[in-house]
Amino acid sequence: MSFSPTPVGPPGSRSVQEQREKWERKRTRTVRALVQTEQKYCKQLQLVNTYFVEILKAKGTLRQDIRESIFSSIPSVYSVNQTLLVRLENGDLGRGFDDFCPHLHHYVTYVDNIQNASKVLALQVKKNKAFRRFKKLQESRPEFLNCKLEDLLPLPIQRIQQYNHFLRDLSENTSPDYPEFQPLSRSVKLISEVSQRIQDNARSHDNHLQLRRVQRLLKGRKTKVEAPGRWYLREGWLRTVPPKGAEVKPKMFFLFSDVLLQAKPCHPLHPTNGDKFAGQRVYPLKDCTVDKVFGHTQSQGGLLSLTFPKAKLLLMSSDQEDINDWYYSLSSAVGQLKSRNTVVHQRDDLVRRPLRCFVEDQKNQTTPTTPPTTSTPGRKRMAPPPPQTPSRPTAPAEAEGSASKRMKLTGGPAESESARSSCVIL
Repeated sequence: MSFSPTPVGPPGSRSVQEQREKWERKRTRTVRALVQTEQKYCKQLQLVNTYFVEILKAKGTLRQDIRESIFSSIPSVYSVNQTLLVRLENGDLGRGFDDFCPHLHHYVTYVDNIQNASKVLALQVKKNKAFRRFKKLQESRPEFLNCKLEDLLPLPIQRIQQYNHFLRDLSENTSPDYPEFQPLSRSVKLISEVSQRIQDNARSHDNHLQLRRVQRLLKGRKTKVEAPGRWYLREGWLRTVPPKGAEVKPKMFFLFSDVLLQAKPCHPLHPTNGDKFAGQRVYPLKDCTVDKVFGHTQSQGGLLSLTFPKAKLLLMSSDQEDINDWYYSLSSAVGQLKSRNTVVHQRDDLVRRPLRCFVEDQKNQTTPTTPPTTSTPGRKRMAPPPPQTPSRPTAPAEAEGSASKRMKLTGGPAESESARSSCVIL
């Protein structure tokens, strides 16, 4: 008679132990990778700090303000990471990052300056012959392994992103009973904030480049594209359907977070503006309504209807996917504008008290048991919302046959300037 072997421990204990061993293996690999990459990172920081920052400071090849614009807080970052490396090599991860995180402001300073550093470096390489020669000589050292200074400057930005991944893996594979769990969890939160700041700065920089690109595509300087809080969304060709059955003409449209810009191509034989566009209309999206007239099925193309307070725009495309993308982009932009305005108004209504309550409070001031509620010391009122692009048209729509006033895209207050612009705000 054969008997099956009895389990050594209670049911499920083996699976729990296997899972713990798996976590421990993952944690060991993460720690090893963290230490190895930290050693390499500190060596690269040392190259920049020793062969560029310190020698440039001693030689005086660059002025102090220019040197600080390029290298920013590199010396402080290098010093902080040297201390962190010692802790990591000794296996003291929790205390190491606990001491490291209070110095993250050096990384924040470096993150906020990285775009300016790249511009100043490129300008010095182009115009400063002595610095260009010095930079080439230092980069030819064998320690640099053919790396350029332009490749080394973004390293602190990349390292923060790596810390974010490493610490998340460590916290996920560390038992809450371990003494390192709490400091690692705190470090994850603090480093994630710096990582998010890096991503926000990168998006803002990309958006700035897009706005400048669109500005260069437009003829002249009367149509201003760059404005505070404006985000570039997309662009493309669409055909506009005129209200009185005239010829359907293709137009170039640029969609931003608050306006839709319509432009037409300049004459291709123009000596300077042959590859540019002339701004025609600017449609504020604040009070816009977007509808899909046709194109709901898998037919060829579609037609969009954009309704503004004093104008209506029909946009057509023969590409089904393109018209769908435009519909979703326009609907999303309009929806975000309306949601922001709704939230502001709701909060403002909660703060603002009706006049009747104010009168009753004034009457009750003689009663000591009912203190007035409208003049509570230290109470904060919401600041008024920032001025928005006016939704009312400054001129009747072209379809109504009235003479249109000319305004800048940024909505300048001066009438003399708005009369000279070539782009109409509806």
